[in-house]
Amino acid sequence: MTESRDYLEIAFRSIECFSNDGKLRIDELQKLVDVALRDGGVDANEKRVLRNIMRRLKTDELTPEMLARIEAVRAATGI
Repeated sequence: MTESRDYLEIAFRSIECFSNDGKLRIDELQKLVDVALRDGGVDANEKRVLRNIMRRLKTDELTPEMLARIEAVRAATGI
């Protein structure tokens, strides 16, 4: 079985998301998570990339909805 390279797509897409306005919107986060989940699971590389993306978020800029979504993503992906 070949190693999934979805983590590269997640990283590339995150660059696009942040380059627009320097922020990550809920719908953009969901698209990144969808890439990670499309093969039925989240591998170590996908977790690492998603974790790094979330570390870039500035907590003082996050809405309550985004904070809730981040927690849901963490629970669903194990990051």
